[in-house]
Amino acid sequence: MRVFKFGGASVKDAASVKNVAEVLQQVGFEDVFLVVSAMGKMTNAFEKLTQAYCEQSEDRDIILNEIKQYHHKIINDLFEDNSKLVCNKVEIYFAQLESFFTENTSDNYDYIYDQLVSQAELISTTIVSKYLASSGIENTWIDVRDYVKTNTDYRDARVDWTNTEENIKRSIIKNGTLYITQGFLGRAENGHTTTLGREGSDYTAGIFAYCLNADSVSIWKDVEGVLNADPRYFKEAKLLEQISYTEAIELAFYGASVIHPKTLQPLQKKEIPLYVKSFLHPKNKGTSVSRGVHIHPEMPCFIVKKDQILLSISSLDFSFIVERNISEIFSLLHEHKMKVNLIQNSAISFSVCLEDKYQNFDTLLKELKDKFKIEYFKGVSLYTIRHFTKESITRIEKDNGVLLKQLNQETVQIVIE
Repeated sequence: MRVFKFGGASVKDAASVKNVAEVLQQVGFEDVFLVVSAMGKMTNAFEKLTQAYCEQSEDRDIILNEIKQYHHKIINDLFEDNSKLVCNKVEIYFAQLESFFTENTSDNYDYIYDQLVSQAELISTTIVSKYLASSGIENTWIDVRDYVKTNTDYRDARVDWTNTEENIKRSIIKNGTLYITQGFLGRAENGHTTTLGREGSDYTAGIFAYCLNADSVSIWKDVEGVLNADPRYFKEAKLLEQISYTEAIELAFYGASVIHPKTLQPLQKKEIPLYVKSFLHPKNKGTSVSRGVHIHPEMPCFIVKKDQILLSISSLDFSFIVERNISEIFSLLHEHKMKVNLIQNSAISFSVCLEDKYQNFDTLLKELKDKFKIEYFKGVSLYTIRHFTKESITRIEKDNGVLLKQLNQETVQIVIE
């Protein structure tokens, strides 16, 4: 069994969905387990819908109508004469959305988010499955929530590996068949939908690969593979032909967007090779990720994370920042769901570079100010260079204001204003 994952860019419109079918025809689709994300930028659109619903905004119905029109256009472009049948199937999901609007009694934003945003994946996979079948590619659609079980940490649920593995191993999944399912989603013991964190579809592919003892995982992207830099920010990004699991985990940890950080852990345990390939050039080799190989070609790898917050904490009486203080600080960071991307401490101060994914920084700030002296910079950029050289550091620092810099043997991190 091979596991394929196609992201939002690969199913953003009718032409893209048709290309998925062409890729499958070229590389083969027997014994394939297909994980598909929401179409295009629909996760963003459903997030806006969630916000509008929670704020009781008049924009809610406008946003929902735009989402409907987007999917209906893709359906009409794909199916022509049979579009009504597919539209009726998709309308079931929209009806469930509207039922939730009227029946929900929870004010927990994260719970609401998961119940609403999850519909984007269900709609996407329904459309792709129907199109593949109409193109002669028979497939079996399955609901990932019947297999992936989690706790109730909505928006960032933790996988219950024991129950998930048991579900998948005793399922009807068998060789010789093409399966299609959703990424990003799971189901808690209480029966409610959960999500695995933003960009969690890669992780879903890793989960199924592990539980199915898959031969390989292929993540299909709109780039050639894993590049040494994000081409949106670096003009001369180059392809890395091979990297090790360890190197990929390091790159993912520091924020490389090509591979989800959690994806590699289950693959490494069973030494399942990962391929990152282009859905525009499916026969090209792309990047292979496996055990014990050296990065090739050897070169500095650049990672940038925008819109960060650099937070410096010191004691009110200029006493040392000791273990007790650090423990208290991290407890608050965890409580407010802050993503910490860099840590640096001295005798009287403690600095962290944060990502405020859940818009909780202002609340955190109020609590910290009661006990510590605080200084912070919003909107900073964090640059990480793996396998750095003097020239690569100069390239980042030139003409930029450096707020913080940290080096170890393989990696340098620089916070820029």
